[in-house]
Amino acid sequence: MSTVTVLLALLWLIAVAFAIFWLIAVRRSGEFVWPSPGNLGIGFLTDFFDTLGIGSFAPTTSLFKFFRLVPDEKIPGTLNVGHTLPTITEALIYITVIGVDPLTLVLLIASSVAGAWLGAGFVARWPRRYVQIGMGGALAVAAAIFLMQDLNLLPGGGDALGLSGPLLVAGIVGNFALGALMTIGIGLYAPAIIMISLLGMNPRSAFPIMMGSCAFLMPIASARFVRFDAYQFKAALGLTIGGIPGVLIAAFIVKSLSLFWIRWLVVAVVLYAAISMLRSAYLERSESRPPLSSQA
Repeated sequence: MSTVTVLLALLWLIAVAFAIFWLIAVRRSGEFVWPSPGNLGIGFLTDFFDTLGIGSFAPTTSLFKFFRLVPDEKIPGTLNVGHTLPTITEALIYITVIGVDPLTLVLLIASSVAGAWLGAGFVARWPRRYVQIGMGGALAVAAAIFLMQDLNLLPGGGDALGLSGPLLVAGIVGNFALGALMTIGIGLYAPAIIMISLLGMNPRSAFPIMMGSCAFLMPIASARFVRFDAYQFKAALGLTIGGIPGVLIAAFIVKSLSLFWIRWLVVAVVLYAAISMLRSAYLERSESRPPLSSQA
């Protein structure tokens, strides 16, 4: 049995296990709320463009923040929980159609899972202001990366489909860090493409690596967010139900699309979300300061 077959089988098992775990958790909490058309639309739109390589976390955060749909402290958990099953769907497609060295694929996926498990344990317990600062900074970095992509300032990559020696070690360490950063809301896609290109691999090989990494790490991180009730169910369900059709339409019907103007729009909305999140953190800090007592 090939490595790819094993990975695909594991993804199917993880998808079913996560869906059952989530359903049981919701039934125990008694908090089932059907998502609004806006939640479904955000799921469809963000996962549609996610499948084409834009990434879903930063745009989703921007839309949540702009329309005030999810409390700031619950956005990281909502992103991870809601986008889990659509991302697994993406991984099942791309791992099948794009070939990558099996050892490189497995080790980079495993390192991202370890990073996400570690990161989610911290972020799920963070107070609201810490989440705002963390996500604001992460979104600012994401906006800078998107801008560099639009200006063609990023490395073009090489032709390799796998890594070995020091380059493999660097890839493992890098993907571990990216897995941890996923838990504060910075998507793995754009940074992963940069890392893969810097390591001399074909940029197309980033798709099964980054989607496979997210597909395996997100259920692990999401389970911890669900356990600590650090997400909003209504919005997360909207991302899931709207997102899966978005993935399938992008992958099998649209397949490719000119994303030039979309990428510039993403830069603008992500930068807006970064400034808005940091501004919220600043205002909360100002409000929490005790008033200065006047001297008699």
